[in-house]
Amino acid sequence: MSYSIDLSGRVAFVTGASGGLGAQFARSLSRAGAAVVLASRRVEKLKALRAQIEGEGGDAHVVQLDVTDVDSIRSAVAHAETEVGSIDILVNNSGVSTTQRLQDVTEEDFDFIFDTNVRGAFFVAQEIGKRMLARARGSAPGTFTGGRIINIASMAGLKVLPQIGAYAMSKAAVVHMTKAMALEWGRFEINVNAICPGYIDTEINHHHWQTEQGQKLMQMLPRKRVGDPADLDALIVLLASSESHFINGSVIAADDGFGV
Repeated sequence: MSYSIDLSGRVAFVTGASGGLGAQFARSLSRAGAAVVLASRRVEKLKALRAQIEGEGGDAHVVQLDVTDVDSIRSAVAHAETEVGSIDILVNNSGVSTTQRLQDVTEEDFDFIFDTNVRGAFFVAQEIGKRMLARARGSAPGTFTGGRIINIASMAGLKVLPQIGAYAMSKAAVVHMTKAMALEWGRFEINVNAICPGYIDTEINHHHWQTEQGQKLMQMLPRKRVGDPADLDALIVLLASSESHFINGSVIAADDGFGV
């Protein structure tokens, strides 16, 4: 007997969808039947992804979004709901990093990381969460009440790593944010969970794994390998589904055992 999850009729809003994990999350949710809203600053990249998803028979829409600008967040979410309908699933994926030791972190570096990874993630979740709450309370239209919010943290939010300390701090904040939202919103059937990916091979870091430094790092990993974005497909689809109704406030490490 086979088992499948069907997200047909659901609308998923994916931030940072122009590449890497965000693009893969959007493809995965689309293949499970959801209509996906692709959100990022890089609109041309989003349009290319939309064409790919539509070519596979999926339903995709593009909105421009700068998570560091609250007005941009409100505008993007409003535009998405006007075009596609109420948002049922948020994949809160936008994130940035820098590499340097803590003594070398400047105010600009710190603000760059925290404005996107913490402040941006919070206000995106808040804006969509408010709309989910309104539907749950019956003060906004929508046939589906409740919702799923999936915050993309990092294994660095659970295990501090050298030279990305500020990034690790920001992702630790996302972990705590997830728990706070789950505690307050769970009674309204809004489940909020976090995924903490380990080292994943994406177009942003692909070249690094071919270098001497990257190969040394890989040899330090438990199974001496890095993941592929598709390795998170099953997890993202599960957490986005109705079948995950008993999973709330969870922080799931998907790191191939690195944090053990």
